[in-house]
Amino acid sequence: MTDGVRTLERVRPVESMRQRKFPPRRIDEWARRSRAAQIATPRAVIFAACCLVVAQLALRGWIAGRGYFYWDDLVLVGRAGRYELLSADLLLYDHDGHFMPLAFVTAWLVTRAAPLVWAGPVISLIVLQLAASLAVLRTLIVVAGKRRAILAPLALFLVCPLTLPAFVWWAAALNALPLQFALAWVAGDAVLLVRTGRRRYAVSGIVVLVVALLFFEKSVVVPFVAFAAAALTRHVDGHRGVVGTVARRGAALWIGCGVVLAAWLAVYLSVVDVAAVHGSRHDVRELLRSATSLGVVPALSGGPWVWERWLPATPWAAPPGWAVAAAWVVLGALVMIALAARRRLTAVLVAVAVYVVVAQLPLAVIRSGPHTATEIMQSLRYLADVAVVMALAGALTIRARPREFTPCLSTLRPGSRRFAAAALAGLTVAFVVSSLWSSWTFARSWAVSPTRTYLANVTAALGAQDAPLLEQEVPWEVLAPYAYPRNLADRVLAPVAAPGAFADSTPRLRMITDTGEIVDAVVWWNRHIRPGPDPACDYRIAGSTPVELPLDGPMLDNNWTAQLNYLADRNGRITVGLEHGRPVVVPVEAGMHTVYVRVVGGGSILRIGSYTTGLGLCVGVGPVGVASYDR
Repeated sequence: MTDGVRTLERVRPVESMRQRKFPPRRIDEWARRSRAAQIATPRAVIFAACCLVVAQLALRGWIAGRGYFYWDDLVLVGRAGRYELLSADLLLYDHDGHFMPLAFVTAWLVTRAAPLVWAGPVISLIVLQLAASLAVLRTLIVVAGKRRAILAPLALFLVCPLTLPAFVWWAAALNALPLQFALAWVAGDAVLLVRTGRRRYAVSGIVVLVVALLFFEKSVVVPFVAFAAAALTRHVDGHRGVVGTVARRGAALWIGCGVVLAAWLAVYLSVVDVAAVHGSRHDVRELLRSATSLGVVPALSGGPWVWERWLPATPWAAPPGWAVAAAWVVLGALVMIALAARRRLTAVLVAVAVYVVVAQLPLAVIRSGPHTATEIMQSLRYLADVAVVMALAGALTIRARPREFTPCLSTLRPGSRRFAAAALAGLTVAFVVSSLWSSWTFARSWAVSPTRTYLANVTAALGAQDAPLLEQEVPWEVLAPYAYPRNLADRVLAPVAAPGAFADSTPRLRMITDTGEIVDAVVWWNRHIRPGPDPACDYRIAGSTPVELPLDGPMLDNNWTAQLNYLADRNGRITVGLEHGRPVVVPVEAGMHTVYVRVVGGGSILRIGSYTTGLGLCVGVGPVGVASYDR
C-alpha cells in the first residue's frame, strides 16, 4: 500500500467507507482523488489567483490606454485646475447629485502631478482595480476557502464585461471601484467578525465604509450586503436563527455602520440638491427591463458581444435577440443545476435577484422620464457592483453542501466528481473567452475620441498665445452644452491654461476650433450700435455714469461679443454691459483701437461707463453678435 493511501487510512472518510464495507475499488478511487486534491495546495491556488489578477490588470490597462479623458473627466480636472485641494468648492461640490470628495481629491492629485496627461488616470485606474480585485479574492477565500473552485467566481469578477464600462471611464471608475472594494472587503470582515468575534474586523469594516462613502453615495448598500453575506454563510452551513446570531455577533460593526450612515446622510443632504422625481411606473419598468435583459443577463454569459455608440455617448450593450434568449436559457439552466446540486441555495439566489433590482432601481427612478433613452441603463456603468455580488454568490455556492452528501460519496459513481470539476472548468474557460471578445469589441468602440485631438492641439496652441481669448464653449463632442457652465473652455482647460489666457475682453479676437487650433475670428452683425448724436465722436464716455448706446434691435439673453471701436485719451478701464446683464470691466489703451468684449445678457441697449477717473473716450459704430471663424 502506498504512502498516500496509508496517510488516507487515518482520515475519517476512508474509515467510514471501510466500516460500511465498500469495495476496494471505491476506496482506491477516493484515495486517488484525495491525492490529486493535495496537488491543489492553498499556495498553488493563491498563485493561480494572483496570476489571474495580473492578467486582468494587463488587459484592463491596455483597454484604458486606448481611451482618453471623457465627459465628466473634464469636469473633474477642470475643478482640480481651478481650486486648491482643501477648498470647499472642490470637496463639497454637488456633481450632478453625487457627493464624492475623495474622488475630487484623487483627480486633484493626478491632475496637479501631470495636467491633462492620460497616463495619470490610467495608473490610478490600475491601482484602484488592483485593490478591488484583491478584496474580492480575499472574501472568496474567507467564504469558500483556498480551493481551486474559487477561481471560477474570481474569473467571473475579473473579466466580466459588467465592470468594464465603469472602469475605462475615469470619473465613473472613481465611484465604482471604491464601491467594489468596499462591498468585497466589508463582506469579508463581517463573515470573519461573526466567525471569530475579533473587534478588529468591525473597525476595519467601519473605516472602509467611511472611505467608500466619500467616493460614492451608493456605498450606503455596503453594510446591508455585508450583513447578507454573513447571514447566508451561516445559512448554507445549515445553522438556524442566522439573522439573530449575525446581528448579535456583529453588533459592533452594525452599530458603527449605522452611526456612520446617519452622520454621512446629514452631510449629504446639506450638500446635494435632491431633485424631484417625475418618471412614471412605465418608464421605470422599461429601464429595469433594458438593464436586466439586455445588460446584466448577457454579461453573466460573457456578453453583450456587440456594442453600439453614438458620439459623444458611451458605448452601450446591444446584444442580438437570439443571444439574449440564449443567455436567459444558460442562466436558468445554471440556476436549476445549482439548486439541484447544492443545499440551501434558494436564499442566496433570491438575495442576488433582489440586489440586482435594488442596484438599478434608484437610477431608474431618478432618470426615468419622457426624455430618457433606455440605452442609459445598457451602458452598464451603473451596475458594475453587481459583479461583486455575483462572485460572492459563487463562493456561497461552493461552500454549500452537496445534496445527498456522504463523506465517502456513496451516491456518486467513480469519475462523476471529476466530470463536475471538468464541467466547471469548461464553463469558466467559455465565459472568459466570451468576455474577452466583448472586451475587445468594447475597446474598439471606446477608442474613438474627438477629445484626444482637441486637447492635444489646444494645449500646444495656448502656449503661443499673445492675447487673451474670450470665453467660449468646448465642442459638443467634448462636453455637451447642457453641462454649462462646466463646458466653458477656461474651466475645462484650467489645468494647462496660463493665468490670463482667458478674459472678458481682448484686443485681438481669436477662437478655438472644434479640433483645438486657435484661429482669427470676426463678430457677426446680429445687431449693431446705432450712429451716435455726436458726428465727430458718436458716443462720448467721460464719467462713471454709464452712457446708453442703442442697438438696432433687441437681443435675447445669451453670450454675445461686442466689437467696440474707440478713441481714448489715455490708458484706463471702462465698464461694458447689456441692458439686462452683468457689466464687465474692460481695459483700454490711449489712441484709436478696437476691443472685443464678451457680454452676457440681453436687451436693446449697450451701457458703457468710465471706470478710471478722468478717462475720456469716444465709441463708434460696431457689431454686437456671435463670434465666429471660417470653418
